[in-house]
Amino acid sequence: MELAKVTSKGQVTIPIEIRKKLGVKNGDKILFVEEAGRIYMLNSSMDALREAQKEFFGEAERVGLKDDDDIMKMIKELREESWAK
Repeated sequence: MELAKVTSKGQVTIPIEIRKKLGVKNGDKILFVEEAGRIYMLNSSMDALREAQKEFFGEAERVGLKDDDDIMKMIKELREESWAK
């Protein structure tokens, strides 16, 4: 358990061990989420990545991507289409 003090401006220094666990670096944004009467602090970039992963779940199978070769082929085709315009 870590302890931090709130300044008169509402600022808090996040202890180094907590920053390491969250993967938070200078300039990163922190997300505060309330769930079931508790407040959670998250690295906003990591939360956005998790949300994107949830939204994309199953899409590779839906469009027929089975491995890295399929992905590279799709990227090549998309680039060729883009360059043709």
